[in-house]
Amino acid sequence: MRQARCALISVHDTSGLVEFARGLREIGVTILSTGGTARRLRAADIEVTDVSGYTGVPELLGGRVKTLHPKIHAGILAVRDSEAHRLEMERSGWSYIDIVVVNLPPPPEGDLSDVRAFMGAMDIGGHALLRAAAKNCRDVVVLCKPSRYTLVLGELKSEGGIVSDGLRIRLAREALEVTAAYDAAYHRGLDTIMAPAPGGIPAALELDFNKLGDLRYGENPHQRAAVYRKMSCREPSVVAGTLLHGKALSFNNYLDLDAALEIVKEFRSPACAIVKHANPCGVAVAEEALLAFQRARATDPEAAFGGIIGFNAAVDENLAAELSSSFFECVIAPSFTAPAMEKLQAKKNLRILELPSLGEWLSRGATKEPGYELRSISGGLLVQDRDLGSIGLGDLKHVTKAEPSAVEAGAIFFAWTVVRHVRSNAIVIANDKETIGIGAGQMSRVDAARIAVSKSRKPLEGCAAASDGFFPFRDGIEALARAGVRTIVQPGGSKMDNEIIAACDELGVAMVFTGMRCFKH
Repeated sequence: MRQARCALISVHDTSGLVEFARGLREIGVTILSTGGTARRLRAADIEVTDVSGYTGVPELLGGRVKTLHPKIHAGILAVRDSEAHRLEMERSGWSYIDIVVVNLPPPPEGDLSDVRAFMGAMDIGGHALLRAAAKNCRDVVVLCKPSRYTLVLGELKSEGGIVSDGLRIRLAREALEVTAAYDAAYHRGLDTIMAPAPGGIPAALELDFNKLGDLRYGENPHQRAAVYRKMSCREPSVVAGTLLHGKALSFNNYLDLDAALEIVKEFRSPACAIVKHANPCGVAVAEEALLAFQRARATDPEAAFGGIIGFNAAVDENLAAELSSSFFECVIAPSFTAPAMEKLQAKKNLRILELPSLGEWLSRGATKEPGYELRSISGGLLVQDRDLGSIGLGDLKHVTKAEPSAVEAGAIFFAWTVVRHVRSNAIVIANDKETIGIGAGQMSRVDAARIAVSKSRKPLEGCAAASDGFFPFRDGIEALARAGVRTIVQPGGSKMDNEIIAACDELGVAMVFTGMRCFKH
């Protein structure tokens, strides 16, 4: 790259603009600019040349066409060590543009019913400038983030007006990430406006994810892996968290943290979920996070060892002391007090992830975003709606002679909420505040029931058992009833339902149907 002599600046976000432009002028860089950017710089007594004066063509179509001119794009795209390009530029009397500084206005939000207004806000010229500068990053510096101004200006001043190859390439990558995300945002807007029929799934699927970084390995050491973030997602997610302590998160850490987070997002009261291999081994709510943790751990203390813990409430010093009494891989929470961090950081191998947006999201009403879940298969991709299904009192159908007590009614909803997050076949035994036994991932439902019973360490009076699918035979019912379960919630819908109901009546068990299955494979 030759010494920078000319910069084109056209920005929506003017943060740090004046200081950066003044720094460019101090090292002799000429500045071209447009519209509001030029006015802002002149107001700060910085010399600027209008793009329209430079090209000899005024802004057209009410400002829609400003920088889309051969003199501008040739100045950016000309390869500096090409003799043919040099001669062509000289014959035209055009100059090189060495630095391009552009950031794009955000797409409109809210009501997108006016297609003309929505698309009318789309930036064309700035988008084209970023792509042109990125294309010729060997010779041109492209800046799309004000946070990079100080870094670039520092190199320009220390290296005689030259920016290193490595930095120019990183800046070009950022520019392409920004333009890709910008296009995706408008694509999403049009997709909303021109949505498929209710319940429809797009014929072509375009992914809107930015790479956050490579992981040490995937599920196993011989597999490569990386983590990406969905840029349009505003719901709290693991990838939006900040790692406060511990080693970088692994592929499996991300999976388990996601499972724990999705469970605690279901509750408004302080909640704790302990996850092992993508399945909860204990879930509880309480008046405070410490008690929720103690209840969750009590479900299966052996399985909890080395697990992943999720909270939807702050971790304080007392809770941190309890967490420090055993070994856990990771803990995620909206916040950690300073004394809590001091205690937890003594655990060298504990990964601590803070997610402030979780608390804000819960306070705003905890509305989950609709969207799609993606699962890869060899040579293809499976797409389905997110499982946002829920049940209320009006959805429950009493099908047995016995009816749940008031206490068991609360247990029904807690158990059903948790079983939706357990791998199928799944049985969850719970009261209205904590899981008592969890049977997960079994090939037969009766085995899931037996495991849930075997894990139960507390009396089952007032508890309910939730099943993620219907009971095909009465053996699962009998296993639960023998253990003392007196209330069962399940989807219903089997051709054996009448036999299952008869078995419940025979055993004095109350059963309700949800009419909704919640498999999680």
